[in-house]
Amino acid sequence: MRILHLSWEYPPVVYGGLGRHVHALAEAQAALGHDVAVVTQAGEGAAAEEVVHGVRILRVAPVAPAPEDWRDGFLEWCFGFNTAVTTAAIPFARDWRPDVLHVHDWLVAQGSIMLRSALGLPVVLTVHATESGRTGGVLGTALSRGVDAIEGWVVGEADEVIVCSEYMRHEVVGLFDCDPEVLTVIPNGIDPREWSTTPSRKRAMRHRFGSPLIGFTGRLESEKGVQTLIDAMPVIRRSVPDARAVIVGTGGAEAELRNRVRRRRLSDAVHFAGYVSDEDLRAIVAASDVQVVPSLYEPFGFVALEAMVMGTPLVAARTGGLAGIVEDGVTGRLFAPGDAGDLAEAVVDMLAHPSHARRCLTAARRAAEEQYGWAAIAASTDAVYARALGDDDRGAG
Repeated sequence: MRILHLSWEYPPVVYGGLGRHVHALAEAQAALGHDVAVVTQAGEGAAAEEVVHGVRILRVAPVAPAPEDWRDGFLEWCFGFNTAVTTAAIPFARDWRPDVLHVHDWLVAQGSIMLRSALGLPVVLTVHATESGRTGGVLGTALSRGVDAIEGWVVGEADEVIVCSEYMRHEVVGLFDCDPEVLTVIPNGIDPREWSTTPSRKRAMRHRFGSPLIGFTGRLESEKGVQTLIDAMPVIRRSVPDARAVIVGTGGAEAELRNRVRRRRLSDAVHFAGYVSDEDLRAIVAASDVQVVPSLYEPFGFVALEAMVMGTPLVAARTGGLAGIVEDGVTGRLFAPGDAGDLAEAVVDMLAHPSHARRCLTAARRAAEEQYGWAAIAASTDAVYARALGDDDRGAG
């Protein structure tokens, strides 16, 4: 099968879980023998066209009226990006003749519908998150309302829709009043072989950040709940005075979070590591005594899988897809989202009972390997493509 993906991010341009998901899925599909191409955003120093691990990659730069930086006008940037995607993909696809178009989130909505119209391709949409979910249901800006409208439009236009969790299935159906029969739940995945580090790197990170170490990795946005972790630190340190937290990532809430740390006089206990390399990220996760995923909104929770395969005890908010990944008391600990006291109690429990933490992480790694392998996820995606092509009857999603 020839599969054409449209995604606004793909290595080396990766902002979060969406880019990692598309990258891993495309390479898993290529490994299964499919002919796979991705049209994505140009990145500094990246080739405009190349083949990497069996995946053809076309990278395009947005055209006018897009601003130079997407942060200066996101909808305008997306318009220019989709125009560039369409301009590049239509001649490529006419020559290459893909069987199915797989698009990822609203950011490539216009391009996907224009390509379907020009080429007659079935469209499979993966909804990685929703604007309403990210904002807690408050569409308080013109940008939020615009994104929400585009999401509803592309969900209604797609032939098949993939979501990453049962939580997301209910959210998409409720928000956009779409037919549940076109939705299929396929989880995100992870390759445990890629998530490893060396003992020396792990020791270096423990020396750098201290111990006991509480880790967070992800975008610094309000829905990721880093503020809950910061608010929990004084309570944690009353029981574990030497506890330290390292916050890895960047985002729009970083300045407010740094101010929060200063106001709480936690500058000696909370370290902002910023953006780090993949090698350092894995070493920090491995060096952490507890990895915290405090999200207020989380469609799936890829960072939880990272901790599970790295052998780091996990404490996660009981929200969204996280509640489906982590079994409380078995593969980790869950706490009420936004509740700093409950988070502190779960972290202290993990730190105070290392034998129980070790049992949890053994069960967590086994669950990650058995349930979230990319080969199985690629095969499940094949079944969705078959339905989009009219080659298979719909089974249970």
